[in-house]
Amino acid sequence: MSPFESLEISPFCRHLCSKKLLFQKRPPVAASEILDASQHTWCDRTQEAVGPDGDVSDPEDCVRGRGCFTPYGS
Repeated sequence: MSPFESLEISPFCRHLCSKKLLFQKRPPVAASEILDASQHTWCDRTQEAVGPDGDVSDPEDCVRGRGCFTPYGS
């Protein structure tokens, strides 16, 4: 493993989407950078509020350890 592989750019899956994220210039590092007043998020792999594994797509659940998680930079 290279030193760069151990760096975590964002704790969230790169497929997690929200309207607020469309205006971000860097990967989110906190849920507040993802969630707006509507609290609506979706997965860009399924284009729905659930991920490919059938579980909800939100900042709390779309993190390392989930089967469909894909880190930023990969």
